Amino acid sequence: MSKYLGIDVGSVSCNIAILDNNKVIYTSYARVHGKPIETLQKEFNKVLKKYPKIKIEAVGCTGSGRFLVGHIVGADLIKNEITSHATGTVHFVPRVRTILEIGGQDSKIILLRKGSAIDFAMNTVCAAGTGSFLDQQASRLGMKIEKFGDEALRSKKGVMIRGRCGIFAESDIINKQILGHKREDIIKGLCQALVRNYMNNVARGKEIREPVVLQGGVAANKGIKKAFEEELKIKIIIPLYYDVLGAIGVALLAKEAKIKDSKFKGFRIARSKFSVSSFDCSDCENKCEIVKLSEKGKHIAHLGSRCGKWE
Repeated sequence: MSKYLGIDVGSVSCNIAILDNNKVIYTSYARVHGKPIETLQKEFNKVLKKYPKIKIEAVGCTGSGRFLVGHIVGADLIKNEITSHATGTVHFVPRVRTILEIGGQDSKIILLRKGSAIDFAMNTVCAAGTGSFLDQQASRLGMKIEKFGDEALRSKKGVMIRGRCGIFAESDIINKQILGHKREDIIKGLCQALVRNYMNNVARGKEIREPVVLQGGVAANKGIKKAFEEELKIKIIIPLYYDVLGAIGVALLAKEAKIKDSKFKGFRIARSKFSVSSFDCSDCENKCEIVKLSEKGKHIAHLGSRCGKWE
């Protein structure tokens, strides 16, 4: 059977999906910890151990690191996050009309009609509405993020947390602790604050229609799901593979592209050596920082110029 590979690399995670035609046979979600190339190589090693003789027909890349990763792996297709997430979600929830997506470093809303994205909005400015912020607060409150949602559900009434700014929210949380509020009430209040922040910034002016899907790593948080349901007064769907739908979506797009001769270098790149350096281009007033990517000392790509000169 034909296998298709999807890779979604962002600032927080590296997600991989392998499809056997339209069936998902492998997924992985790994934190990058500032090392996207090394993380990708580790995940490729895992694939090699599980499928030593696997043959990939086509590869798609998405996420904020899609261009870097695309050059490293030899991608046949590079797509933006909106298209990839919409494609992956529609595959599992065909009638979806609104996608609420909260990742580690950003959040987005995608509006769909008849299976196609017609509008979207993103927030990459404030950390208060992201998974990374929840990770930080979980650590501050002395608990694992995996237990965060269950703790929120134990609360009968969340305390008011100012969530429009990460700094103010953190200060408010500390103040509520000093005043002696229960931990579960603080956590529920934080979930409600994140949802309010999302609705006031990302979803502002957008017509949210059912079915509504919540995805991204934060979708695992039951407290966030409940906070959205209370705010919107509708049922929220958490789809299968909610945390890797971007990777699945771009793998599906690679399949639909009907690539004849894939440029994929193979999972062997897990054992290759890559290096990254940079320099400033002074040819115009933009003064772009150009990233030079090399494999085993051999230059393979330039990234970062606005005019495309170096690419």
